[in-house]
Amino acid sequence: MGAQKSVHAGKAKIDFNVDFTHRLCAAMMVHSFRNSGTSSPLSLIVGSLCVKHPNLFGKSEKLDLLWDKGLSDSNILIAYRKPRPEWLAQHSFVFQHSISPEVGIHGVPVDNFSKTGSGGVNLCRFSAGLDLDEPGTSNWTTKTSIKFEHVRPVNDDGHSISRDLHGYSVTSSGNFHDNMVVLKQESRFAKANDHSFTRFSLQIEQGIPLMSKWLIFNRFKFAASKGVKVGPGFLLASVTGGSIVGDIAPYQAFAIGGVGSVRGYGEGAVGSGRSCLVANTQLTFPMNLMLDGVLFCDCGTDLGSGRYVPGNPGLRHGKPGAGVGVGYGVRLKFPMGHFQVDYALNAYHQKTIYFAFSNVAS
Repeated sequence: MGAQKSVHAGKAKIDFNVDFTHRLCAAMMVHSFRNSGTSSPLSLIVGSLCVKHPNLFGKSEKLDLLWDKGLSDSNILIAYRKPRPEWLAQHSFVFQHSISPEVGIHGVPVDNFSKTGSGGVNLCRFSAGLDLDEPGTSNWTTKTSIKFEHVRPVNDDGHSISRDLHGYSVTSSGNFHDNMVVLKQESRFAKANDHSFTRFSLQIEQGIPLMSKWLIFNRFKFAASKGVKVGPGFLLASVTGGSIVGDIAPYQAFAIGGVGSVRGYGEGAVGSGRSCLVANTQLTFPMNLMLDGVLFCDCGTDLGSGRYVPGNPGLRHGKPGAGVGVGYGVRLKFPMGHFQVDYALNAYHQKTIYFAFSNVAS
């Protein structure tokens, strides 16, 4: 049961989507990372709120407010944009606050690595900074940002913690929080025609130690994908990878496993490393006007870098460091969106079923 509505308040547009999800239904569809305990009725609400104002102070300044709430996570983002000529970089002042379970690194793999249980660590993040969107060419776009970030690990009760359930530090500083200033540049390339497409992105982050205990590091991540039409079907191949050097908190490691990584495994159940490499191959073929079939194969590895993460959470949780998942699925196409089901099998012969719905309606 839920509600979705768009309203106009003066020049501002407000979109909200609220879903009053029953706890039993949520437990069947979404893995709960927190202990249920005695929760308030508000914890059952899943939804989003989006407020957009196109002319805040009468000079075409734009204000966006976005709030997303899940069963065990929330995210609030505020962005303020001042108009500039198209040939200049577009400035955006961005403030963000989020809290979410840190299951990718500190979660405990269960059921032959097909699921990930709570490790009792949640990340409360606050960031404030400036985004610069450079004028793009026909195929390339570039974005640069600099932001201050405050990361505070908390337990399932919301209290600040500095160590996990095994007594290992969950921050780089060893205190209850980490502070950092991060300079980030992201470049994207995209080219497409009627028969194929090519995409590539590169992210580089540099931690700037303005204070003596602030983190200094360099982290890069790349993603490349190629899609080609093969007869009536479509073949998609992609590879992602990255590495980090310098200061590192456990939550900054690369988590391998889960949807969007290696299907058949729980989130982060394959490995947690300073480096990673993940490859995905998927073939989609039409079965009728409303139904597509899918065959896929995913694989990933931490390149033996899990032992270089502080506290070695991958080894402590028995993660293999490498994994392969294969499977098949279907895509049901409806006017209001697409419903997809994937059936995956991991290297330990554990079966997992994934459900997802994407809203493509205008």
